[in-house]
Amino acid sequence: MSQSLTIALAQQNFLVGDISGNAGRIVRVAEDARAQGAGLVVFSELSLTGYPPEDLLLRPSLQPRIEQALAEIAEASKHIAIAIGYPWAEGGKLFNCAGIWSGGRCLGQYAKQHLPNYQVFDEERYFDAGHEACVVELDGHKLALTVCEDVWHPGPVEQAAAAGAELILNLNASPFHMGKQSERVALMANHARRHNISLLYVNQVGGQDELVFDGASFAVSASGELVLQMPAYEEALGLVAWQDRTLKAVTPSSAAHEHELASLYDALVLGVRDYVNKNRFKGVLLGLSGGIDSALTLAIAVDAIGAERVKAVMMPFKWTSGMSREDAAEQAETMGVAYRSISIEPMYNEFMAALADEFAGLAVDTTEENLQSRCRGVLLMAMSNKSGYMVLTTGNKSEMAVGYATLYGDMAGGYGALKDVYKTKVFALADYRNSVSPVIPQRVIDRPPSAELAPDQKDEDSLPPYPVLDAILERYIEQDQSADAIISEGFAREDVMRVLRLVDVNEYKRRQAPIGVRVTQRGFGRDRRYPVTNGWKAGL
Repeated sequence: MSQSLTIALAQQNFLVGDISGNAGRIVRVAEDARAQGAGLVVFSELSLTGYPPEDLLLRPSLQPRIEQALAEIAEASKHIAIAIGYPWAEGGKLFNCAGIWSGGRCLGQYAKQHLPNYQVFDEERYFDAGHEACVVELDGHKLALTVCEDVWHPGPVEQAAAAGAELILNLNASPFHMGKQSERVALMANHARRHNISLLYVNQVGGQDELVFDGASFAVSASGELVLQMPAYEEALGLVAWQDRTLKAVTPSSAAHEHELASLYDALVLGVRDYVNKNRFKGVLLGLSGGIDSALTLAIAVDAIGAERVKAVMMPFKWTSGMSREDAAEQAETMGVAYRSISIEPMYNEFMAALADEFAGLAVDTTEENLQSRCRGVLLMAMSNKSGYMVLTTGNKSEMAVGYATLYGDMAGGYGALKDVYKTKVFALADYRNSVSPVIPQRVIDRPPSAELAPDQKDEDSLPPYPVLDAILERYIEQDQSADAIISEGFAREDVMRVLRLVDVNEYKRRQAPIGVRVTQRGFGRDRRYPVTNGWKAGL
């Protein structure tokens, strides 16, 4: 009978670029794991730098900092074995590596073989690929290292099994999108059954700019059984015992996020929390209009950083309904945030007076509507500058897709909580949040959406109904379907051609929008890179 090895899966929220701070965190967590009886602790991909470090990987001072941090890790490994991820320069090349340290020395180093270069990933810009398996022996156990994307291809797992590995450690920085966790577990279980090998999947947790890493690390046995499930959206340390090719949980599993809306909402909260806190903002402020988008954004903000760090501002105009004013005030009071109302009418009138000669003889159009939004943007940005509170924009993915937003108006701000959330999903999330505790007035959810920029205005005056619009957008943006393919599914040609044209011609607006939480497989940002100036026509 072989010696039992207790292994800790450490899902941590690392700060990108803070190599010394991340190394200190690794050492502290390793000490905690040792105190709980672990002989090995496993961290996530590029845990020393945080993920993704982007062009920080090109800095000349990177390698000396990594070497200094690894010396600290080596010293700590005299008390507990440590597996971590880090970039490593050698022979004029840079590799995305994982290594195991024990007894003050490196037992083995593995270079990631499959470098993702799609969606949000751009690893071929920085790294060279490895080609060989890495199997090390620790306390009589043969452990293999793999890194994230490697397990989405058959080769590295087959190599590890052929090299005699009994257990595979997979270090990950896998960003969240809806439905991804079930894909991960199914993939790892299939590897386990196919090769009769157990696997540990250790994922980073936390928000990094537009990305959210959900953690949800887990372990599967050689039979494909889910032995350990760790929590999502929080730091955690999970322990398993490994002996005689048998994997057993030491710590209890957490309940999986089975509800899609609960998981999505928690991802948005974590994304906002980490962007605000990691960038050291005092808090956030937002325009609370009495509409659904700002109502949901306020709920997310309060759940992310607490009511005491959130300010809401109602900025009414003559078209703003009494219902909107009442609902905004009610939600602000319910959620306990600082709230005030500042009319934009005086400044709007001053702008119109100043522009009277320019506008003489010209009909009223969207210019006047946009001016209302820009007055609000000026107020919010001025308050932000004075207070140190960051402005949260409240626009959703449906609006950003078709350009139903005002540059330097409602698009002004530092971060977009709902930037990757379709309007239909906004309503669903509002209902979900109210099911936890009622914070959004029900008539905000029930009333027809309106920007209230003109008398009796409704969003559907300018756009197809949101269920139709979102269905078209999802097919065009997420699935890359052509106009003809979408029309063939029963959508009206006029709606499809209009929506696709709006998506294409509003790329210039999206380029000027703040970043925001990414929760789908194709967000506006790192995922989708189209030229602003182009002659492409929507069609086949």
